[in-house]
Amino acid sequence: MAFSRGLVLAAIVSCYIVYVYLRRKRQRKADKIFGAQNGCLPMEVMLPYKWPFALDVLKKQYDALPSQRLLAFQSQYFDRLGPNFKLMLFGNEGYMTTDPKNIEAVLSTRFEDWVMGSRSAGLYPMLGEGIFTQDGRPWKHSRELLRRQFVRIQYQKLDVFDNHVNELLNGLASAPDTIVDMQPYFFRFTLATTTDLLFGETEGVLTNDVEDAFASSFDYASLISAIRLRLADLHFLYKPKKFRNACGVIKSYADHFVSRALKTLEQEGEEIALSRYPFILDLYNDMKDAKLVRDQLMHVLIAGRDTTACLMSWTFYLLVRHPTVLKRLQKEIASVVSGNERNVTRAQIAQIPYLRYVLNETLRLYPQLPVNVRIAAKTTLLPSGGGPHGTAPVLMPKGTGVAWSAYHMHRMTRLYGPNAREFDPERWENTDLERQIGWGFLPFHGGPRLCLGKDFALTEASYAVVRIVQAFPGLRLPPTGVENKPTGEERQNLTIVVSSADGCKVLLR
Repeated sequence: MAFSRGLVLAAIVSCYIVYVYLRRKRQRKADKIFGAQNGCLPMEVMLPYKWPFALDVLKKQYDALPSQRLLAFQSQYFDRLGPNFKLMLFGNEGYMTTDPKNIEAVLSTRFEDWVMGSRSAGLYPMLGEGIFTQDGRPWKHSRELLRRQFVRIQYQKLDVFDNHVNELLNGLASAPDTIVDMQPYFFRFTLATTTDLLFGETEGVLTNDVEDAFASSFDYASLISAIRLRLADLHFLYKPKKFRNACGVIKSYADHFVSRALKTLEQEGEEIALSRYPFILDLYNDMKDAKLVRDQLMHVLIAGRDTTACLMSWTFYLLVRHPTVLKRLQKEIASVVSGNERNVTRAQIAQIPYLRYVLNETLRLYPQLPVNVRIAAKTTLLPSGGGPHGTAPVLMPKGTGVAWSAYHMHRMTRLYGPNAREFDPERWENTDLERQIGWGFLPFHGGPRLCLGKDFALTEASYAVVRIVQAFPGLRLPPTGVENKPTGEERQNLTIVVSSADGCKVLLR
């Protein structure tokens, strides 16, 4: 009897092996036909490696981490190999690109062919279910829910930022040290505007200790999440206890806003609650689950706090290192907004085109999603990179991973000229550069996943930059004690976003 069961089990296993083999054979045949029909050719450029499974390449990446110049280190690969190359890691074939044609295909023209893959699982402990970890119907649903809220605040008057900008200016003015690091002030500012304008909580509801605990936990969780993303399918190998604790702290922070909204709904009624917490209650009315609402808030927090704070920090980091640019910006702001005028309007900001050039150039050099990844959900193609000249389509079998780097694409000389690595806002002046480059400029992602908070972030940053430039006419780089490396060679904190590892240290007077 036992012998018979063994034979049955062996037969089942054998049948399964044969089934898998035949299925893969059919898929390879179908892939070959698809490739031939679309003129696909193999990508011939390959990232060289010496150790088995390309472990030497992985080691070099992690050896570069302590210097906090990983993106600068990676530039050598694109400089040497070009915009498209194949790589092997742990025996799996993947692709890296800075080619606008390929990025457009992944994010737009062949959007449905690609999914988040291991990126979702890598981010899940920190962010949970939401727009940055979902695909398909769940993602479309989350996006529509969030879109309604950004439409709601899109056309509000800029005085909604006033209290927070005034607090920012007061904090900078009363900083105890002569040399002021603006970066932490920007992170506190964007956190305050996000929790107020989107979550419905006014400033001062939470203590400074709670805010500081959230900020440190958020930054640490972002760092570990970024490492998990680089580990791809092996993300489960790295989930330290401190990371789990940090995720708990930041989720408790977001839980606070949900519980206050629901408590107000229960105690004061729907009309009052909706007037205070329209964003949270709109989510709750749809999801009927406080935990899912909390997760959505986590996704908004990372977008609303980190990206705009980094944009503002890099903007002033660059301005004080380029005094000619700063002087022109000061002059153009003064020509539109009088020195004692504080109620800056959208119309006035629109009359300061040089501000837009400065922000465009900052976003070009420091895009806030510097590197991203997608996995082929079905057999598809990249339109460029194949064949001896790198111009033919490349077959992408189901399960193939493609990473792209907006950071390095934005530094390509064939797109931006010989000074592509330099800060030059004038490159956007009297030109149609943005239209000409198209997908070569990707400051806010693109396609169906175009950042919902784009207008909110640019408006918030523009308003704050104008007010800071007005308030501190003596703004400048300290003559000593602050590193002044060439653009892109400075130390960077590379988490989900990229920020200055040395902050944004300036003299205000």
